Amino acid sequence: MNEYVENLPFLALIDDDQYSAHLLTRMLIAHGSPEVQHYGNAAEGLARLQAVLADPNANWPGLLIVDLKAHSGANLEFLASIQPLAHQKGVPVVVMTQAPDRDQRDAFYDAGAASVFIRQPELDAYRREAAGIVSFWARSQRLDAVGM
Repeated sequence: MNEYVENLPFLALIDDDQYSAHLLTRMLIAHGSPEVQHYGNAAEGLARLQAVLADPNANWPGLLIVDLKAHSGANLEFLASIQPLAHQKGVPVVVMTQAPDRDQRDAFYDAGAASVFIRQPELDAYRREAAGIVSFWARSQRLDAVGM
């Protein structure tokens, strides 16, 4: 087995819209993201994330992106459900949402989001947000992660 290949960094995406997940994945990869694994909707994503983070031998995501649209509070509910585990394991979580007001943004941060990105309706603005996510991921990497 090749440990290098098995331990390549990746981002995990929890998105309940297949088209949106595909578009965001393409945008992230175009801006230099490592592999993006779509974990599915909230229920599927929670189960998969719990399984991955419970396995000490698994390769954990370097960043978890949550973009749920089922209802207005879906992202916040999901953050609350995963936050103790994600925080304990050191996996930063970012949220994609419609332009939040200050109270909504603060609620995301209070629930454990490391950052909040806006789901832009215009394509060039969406590209810039995707580039911002990749940049955030790059800046949040552990310095001791290489060569372990």
